[in-house]
Amino acid sequence: MTTDSSIALRTAEAEVQAHSSALRKELGLFDLVLAQVLLVIVLDYFGTAAKAGSAHVVFWLVAILLFFIPLALVVAHLNRLMPLEGGLYEWARLAFNDQLGFLVAWNLWLFVILYVAVIGLVTTTFVSYAIGPAAAWMASSKWFILVVSFGFVAAMMLLASLGLRVGKWLSNLGSIATLVTIAVLIATPLLNRWRGTLAEYHPLRLVMPPLTVFSLSVFTKMMFGALSGFEYVAIFAGECRNPARNLTRSVLITAPFIALIYIFATSSILAFVRPQDLDVVGPIPQALRLGLQSLGGVPHVSPFLRDMGSSVGLAAFIVPVAIVLLFVNYPTSFSVYFSASARLPMVAGWDHLLPDWFTRLHPRYRTPVNSILFLGCVTLAGSAAALIGVGPQEAYELLLTWGFTFYAIAYLALFAIPFLSPKARGLRPRLWLRLAAVSGFLMTLLYVVLSIFPIIDVESSRGYSLKIAAVVLGANLLGWMIYRAGRRKSAYDRPAAIS
Repeated sequence: MTTDSSIALRTAEAEVQAHSSALRKELGLFDLVLAQVLLVIVLDYFGTAAKAGSAHVVFWLVAILLFFIPLALVVAHLNRLMPLEGGLYEWARLAFNDQLGFLVAWNLWLFVILYVAVIGLVTTTFVSYAIGPAAAWMASSKWFILVVSFGFVAAMMLLASLGLRVGKWLSNLGSIATLVTIAVLIATPLLNRWRGTLAEYHPLRLVMPPLTVFSLSVFTKMMFGALSGFEYVAIFAGECRNPARNLTRSVLITAPFIALIYIFATSSILAFVRPQDLDVVGPIPQALRLGLQSLGGVPHVSPFLRDMGSSVGLAAFIVPVAIVLLFVNYPTSFSVYFSASARLPMVAGWDHLLPDWFTRLHPRYRTPVNSILFLGCVTLAGSAAALIGVGPQEAYELLLTWGFTFYAIAYLALFAIPFLSPKARGLRPRLWLRLAAVSGFLMTLLYVVLSIFPIIDVESSRGYSLKIAAVVLGANLLGWMIYRAGRRKSAYDRPAAIS
C-alpha cells in the first residue's frame, strides 16, 4: 500500500538522484572495497585496544558481536534501499525529518574536522620513530606540528578539488600500503618466536577483563573508534557505479577480514609493548621498532648508511620502510574523509538546508569547491586550537575523542532508523535486523556516555571530562541554532519536504 509519506520519500530521493547526475561516476567495486579497508581500519585505535592488555581478545569478540556485525547488516540494508549521495545524512533526513538529518550531517562534518586535525601530530610522531632519537623534538614542537598540519590540509583541499578520478588511486595505494605494513606487524612476533627471541606469544588468549570504568572506557573507545566507518563511503553513492549493489557488497566482503586484522595486530603490539609503556599516538611503529630490533638490532642512525647484507642492516632498513608505508594510511584515509565530508554541505544545499554557495561545482572536475575551501579553513583552525594549553598526547586524545563522539551521535541516528523510523516510510527491516540495530544503538550510547573518561595520563581528569562534555554539547547546540536560523530565513519550504 502506497502512503503519502512513502510517496514524499520517493519524490525526495528522485530529487537527490537528479542532482547527482551532474557528478562523475568514478568508483567501482574494487575501489569501494579498498576504501572500506582504508576507512574502517583506524590505526589510532590499535593503541587504545592494546591498553586493555591481554583482555583485548575478549573485548574484540564482544565488540564484533554486539556492534560490528549489526553495523555491517544495517549499512547493507540502508545502502540497498537508499543509495544516495550524502549517505547517512540523507538516510536520517528521509527516515525522520530535515532537522535530524541536518544535525546528523553537522556531527559527521565536525567529526572529520577534528579527526583530520590530528594529521600534524601523527606525522611528526611517525617521522620521529622512522628517523630515531635525533628527531624526537618534532613530536613535541607545537609550531612544527602546526606547520605540518597546514601543509597536509592544503594538499587535501587540492586533491579533493581534483575529484575522485585522481583521489581513488591515492586511496587505493593507501589501502595496499596499510595491508602490507599490518602483515609485517602480524608476522613480526611469529618470526621472533621462530628465532627464539620471544619467550611466548598467544595471540588468541582469552582473559576476562576487570569490570572497571577504565576498562569499560577502553572497550567502548576501541569498539566504536576501530569498528565504525562502513557507512562513510556511502556519501559518494552518487559518484559510484551501481551503488545499491556495489556499496553493499563492499561491506560484506571486507567485514570478516577487518575483524581478524584487529585481533591479530593488537596481539602483535602487546607481544613487544606493555600497556603502561604504550605510545597511543604511534603504537604500531613503536611495536615494529622493538620487534625488529629484537630480530636483528635497530641502530639509532640512518639505515641507509648500514650494510644491507647484515641482519642489523636489514632490520634497520625494514623499520623505516614499514613506518613510511604505514604512514601513507593517514594522508590517504584523511583525504577520503575530507572529500566525503565536503559533499555533506553540497547535498544539504541541494535540500535547501544550506545556501546554494555550497553546491557550486568546479566546471571541469565537478567537485564542490566552495565547500572544500570552507572545510579546509575550519580544519586548520581546529588543528591550532587543540594544541593550546595541553601536551601533544593529550591534544591527540582530545581531538580523537571529540571527533569520534560527534561521529557516535550520528551513529545513534543510523541505528535508530531500522526500529524508530515511521512505519509508513517503508524502511523497517525484519525483526532480527531490528534487534541487531538495537544492539548497535546501545553500544554506541555506552561509548558516548563513557567518552568523557580519559585512558591516558592527563593534567586533570576532571578538566579533561569537562572539555569533552562542553565541546560536544555546545557544538550540537550551535548546530541546532544554525538550522533554526536557516529555516527562519528561508522564504519557502521544499515541495517534497520530509516531515
